[in-house]
Order: sequence, then C-alpha cells, then structure tokens
Amino acid sequence: MSPSDPFAPPSHGPCRAGFRQRFVADLQARGTYPFWVLLGALAGTFATAFPVTILTIALRPMAIEFGVRETTMTWVISAPLLLSAVAFPLLGKLGDLYGHRRVFLVGFGAATVAAVATAAAWDAASLIALRTVAAVVGAATQPTSMALLFTAYPPRDRVWAMGWWAMTGAAAPALGLIAGGPLVDLFGWRVVFLMQAGFSIVALALAALVLVETPRRRARFDLAGAATLGCGVGGLMLALGRLRDVAVTSPWIWGSLLAGGVGLFAFVRAERRAAAPLLPLEFFARANFTAPIVANAFNGAAYMGAFVVAPLVFLGIFGYSITQTAAIMLIRTMTLTVASPLGGRLGTRIGERGAALIGGAVMTLSLLVIAAGAYLASLAGMALGLILQGLGHGLALPSLTAAVAAAVAEADLGVAAATNRLTNQLGVAFGITTLSMVYGGVGTPVAFARSFLVGALFALLSLLTTCFMLPAARPR
Repeated sequence: MSPSDPFAPPSHGPCRAGFRQRFVADLQARGTYPFWVLLGALAGTFATAFPVTILTIALRPMAIEFGVRETTMTWVISAPLLLSAVAFPLLGKLGDLYGHRRVFLVGFGAATVAAVATAAAWDAASLIALRTVAAVVGAATQPTSMALLFTAYPPRDRVWAMGWWAMTGAAAPALGLIAGGPLVDLFGWRVVFLMQAGFSIVALALAALVLVETPRRRARFDLAGAATLGCGVGGLMLALGRLRDVAVTSPWIWGSLLAGGVGLFAFVRAERRAAAPLLPLEFFARANFTAPIVANAFNGAAYMGAFVVAPLVFLGIFGYSITQTAAIMLIRTMTLTVASPLGGRLGTRIGERGAALIGGAVMTLSLLVIAAGAYLASLAGMALGLILQGLGHGLALPSLTAAVAAAVAEADLGVAAATNRLTNQLGVAFGITTLSMVYGGVGTPVAFARSFLVGALFALLSLLTTCFMLPAARPR
C-alpha cells in the first residue's frame, strides 16, 4: 500500500498507523478485507437498531417514573424517526465530501456518548431530547456504512452484501426484544441505553481498526440545499406523525404540509443553481435510481404499516397477551432475517430487477393472505401471511438498495444511499399512519381486513414501480 493510496488509513502516529496499515494490508492480501468492512458495518447497524423494539415495551415504565402520559413518551420513538429522516441526506453528503470513515466514526462516537447520557435522563423532556440526539447523530451510520460497503465490494457482490445488511437490520430489533424484555423487567428501562452504549463501543473499536477512508471531494457544502431539504422533509414527516393524533383539518397538519411543500419547492430551485448540489436532480431522470427508491418507499409502507396493525389483531380478535403476541410477531422478523441473505444471493444470480419483482409479488400476496386471515379470524392464515411478508421484504430489499448504488458514480454513493433511506422512512411513516387510520381503532375483523388491503395496495404499487427498472447486465 503506497503512501499516495487514497484508501490508506490516515496517519495518527507511527505505531498506531503502522499497525493499522499492516493489518489492513494483510486483510487485502488475503482477499478478506471486504468481509471485515461488512462486519464493521453490521456491528454499527446492530448497535443502532436493536433498542427500537425494546423501547416500545418500555414506554409505560418510563411514563410512570416521570409522571407523564404514555402518549407523551411515544415521542421517544417518533421524534428520532422524524429528525433522523431529515439528517440522512446531510450526513450522506458529508461523507461524500469529507470521507465516509470520518463521518461514520464521529457520528457513531457521538451516538455512543449520547446513549450513556440518555440512561441518566432526569425527566421526560430530557429523555426525549437525548434519545433524539443519539438517533440523529447515529443516523450517520446508515448512509456511510452503505457507502463504505459499496466501495469495498465490486458491483457483482453488492447485492449479496446488502442481504446481510438487511438481515442484521431485521435481526437486531428481534434479538433486542427477546433479550431486552427480561432485562427491562429486572433492571428498569435505563439498561436499554447502557446496553446500546456497550454494543456501540465494541462496534466503534472494530470500525476504527478496519475501515479505511474513502476519497474526498473538493467542493463547498450546499448549505442552501441542506436547509431547504430539511424544511421540506421535516414538514412532511411532522404532518405524517401528527395525523394520527389530531384531525385532518387541524392547523398542525396543513401548516406542516405547507412548510414541507414550500421547502421542497425551494430545494429544487436551490439545487438547480448550486455548483455542487446536495442531491443532483439529474439522478431522478435515471430509471434505476428513481424506480427502486420509490418502490422501496411503498415496500416500507406496506411492511411497517402491517407491522404496527398486526399485533392488534392478536390482542383484540384472538385475545392473546402482550407476551404471546410478541412471540407470534417474531415469526415475521425471523423469516425476514433468514430471507435477506437469500435475497442477496438471488439478486446476484438473476439481477436486481428480477429479485425485486419476485420479492414485491410475494409481499403483495402476503398482505392479501393477512387480510383474509384477519377477516376470517384464522390464526393459521395470519401466521402464513406473516411468514410470506418477511420472505417478500427480505427478497426485495437487498436488490432495491443495490440498484440505487449502481445508478450513480462512486463519488455519490453516500448521498444516493441517504436518499434511499430518506424515501424509505417517508414511506414507513406514511404506511403506519394510513393503515392505522383505516383501521380506526374499531377492532372488528372487517376493519382489520380493510387496513391490510390498503397495505396490499402499497405492496402492489411497489411491485408496479419495480417494473420500471431497466434490466441490468448479468452481474459482473
């Protein structure tokens, strides 16, 4: 490895730099370096993702300790979802400009400190604020880890790598629920954030050792684009987040939508004039960029919308306890965990478009089966639908993600990955809000079935959008 190598680890002293350089050079000589990058990215993804499901069951003890309503504590989940979506493009672009390793380590290190601070929260407001800070700076791990993976792996292997990335993103919340639930019962909710900090320290050490810097670009950061996009996305996410709590005619909703629309209009104007735009608008003229991110958004809407509503079927129609319901819901998560690597292999074998089409078809079928299971109060039908849903999502997600990366140059991988994550998060918020509103809290088989049929419509839209992807050449 020569000193001029742009991927050489930065020098921070002769001993440490020499050890890292020799270690990385040895991995590269053996051909195992991409695998170690994958391990570092997966460790970061695990540490970031595993607290999500534990927090949903810890809302009540949090509310009791701080003397507030449970609806107030739901902001521990919704505020990070809102603001991290805004942060995705900014962090992805910072990685493109200043190096993804640097942004990954700084963001992940700050998230580790914030997790420790969250465990010491003294009231509801401090808990929500600190958790949001941890989630936003931790959002740096999403686009930067994808960009680091795409840089380490040749195009023919990226779908395979995304399969393992998707698997970890699915398995982490499931394992968190299994292991974290009893720990919360024994030691209280603060242990969640201490566990996150512990996992983060391990992931941070591994990443600092094996990751090497990506090339940096000499360009000014697009402040106007960042500000206007933040306003646009923030307004839309706020409207979606509040729609379940207030009437459609509320000034909250229309004011947020107006702010979002004005922000997005200003963003387009700013990007057309920018010398180095935050998100080049010409990307959206490429079928294999726009089609997969839109398909991924609809896919996320179908998957997560049903993820929120399905437990209510088991609690309401079947009369199961929360523990029993959580165990049943793990069927879908574990199926997704197994299916994601299979989806990566399928995309490598037949191409991203073909694998995404198969996954989208299975996802559409799954929502129809779940709707029938809810309408007929059939436990077997619900279970089969959950299995198919995990399978469909796992088959489609790696190929949709890899297709976006293949549509841009290496220097734009960060902002491309961030845009994909942003649109997916918008789709998730839209799907949860829409299916919850269609269900309406009625609790009848007809209401549940109607909600899942809307989810099936979203899955069908994802499938139809995937059809606009251009067939790629056989994986190289």
